Amino acid sequence: MDRPSGRELESAADVVRRLYKDRSNLAKKANKGYKVGKLKWKGKGYYHSFEYNQSGFELKKTSGRDELYLNKIGDVPVVVHRPLPDDATIKGVVVKREASGRWYASLQLDTTACVPPKPRQPTKVVGIDVGILKYAHDTDGHAVGSLDLSAEEERLQHEQRVLSRKEHGSANYRKQQRTVARRHADIKRKRRDFLHKLSRWYAKTYDLVAVEKLNAKGLLELPSNSHNRASAAWATFRQLLKWKCKREGTHFVEVRPHGTTKECAQCSVSTDKPLWVREHSCPACGFEADRDENAAWNVLQRGLDHLGMGNAESVVFRLADSMQRRTI
Repeated sequence: MDRPSGRELESAADVVRRLYKDRSNLAKKANKGYKVGKLKWKGKGYYHSFEYNQSGFELKKTSGRDELYLNKIGDVPVVVHRPLPDDATIKGVVVKREASGRWYASLQLDTTACVPPKPRQPTKVVGIDVGILKYAHDTDGHAVGSLDLSAEEERLQHEQRVLSRKEHGSANYRKQQRTVARRHADIKRKRRDFLHKLSRWYAKTYDLVAVEKLNAKGLLELPSNSHNRASAAWATFRQLLKWKCKREGTHFVEVRPHGTTKECAQCSVSTDKPLWVREHSCPACGFEADRDENAAWNVLQRGLDHLGMGNAESVVFRLADSMQRRTI
């Protein structure tokens, strides 16, 4: 039996390490009470990434362009989408091939940058209500429209129809598969860019951000409008907002979403209203506001209650000022 080469030994060690990591992650979820299944066998065609740990890589600039040196591969020209921190040390590199055929390298960094401390008494607080007609409506009156991806979805549907007419398994079929994957990647990239920019703005602008902890999986199982709910990517937005707030030293709190639309933000009286009614009008106290803005105020108040801050004076003054502007 021939002795395996260094490349084969490195690949085998990488596979064993990944298998151990996946089994450990399943065990952690099982210990937390989650229902987990078994690892599925993946053939040669499903292995689309490899990893360098500690050594075998170097990011350098040659003749004015960025290059990534990878052991046993050589210098690969790359596009660095943002500069690395001055104190950052590259600890590892993960190289991955997407279904579209494009290659990406993710750098694992070790930096000494400290996370700023969270303020004990937040002065700039905001509650966010997410939706479909308006993606986000907050307590400061900012209404962010949903991202329009109709043109990209039409191109995707066209390429999917072309794929359906190809002979399954042929060279043209595999080529068209990559074209469909590129259309999917375009939609994903534009949606993620929108969510990154929106979450970063909230994390840097406010000291405290309160959002609804929506059950995204349960919402997708409802009988209607599931496509728009999936396209909204509310869970992704909440996840991005959470770690950006942690990076910026901003308080982040998730609250239960039940009843935020029905309850009055001023007197807490619950009033049923159909979905097509976009204005909130309380029969008890007369408070009138946009339906989504009223929900955002309830989200903020629940966030303050969760952190033990009660009904902060700044929130009371802002609510009174909002009512006065509407009255005028």
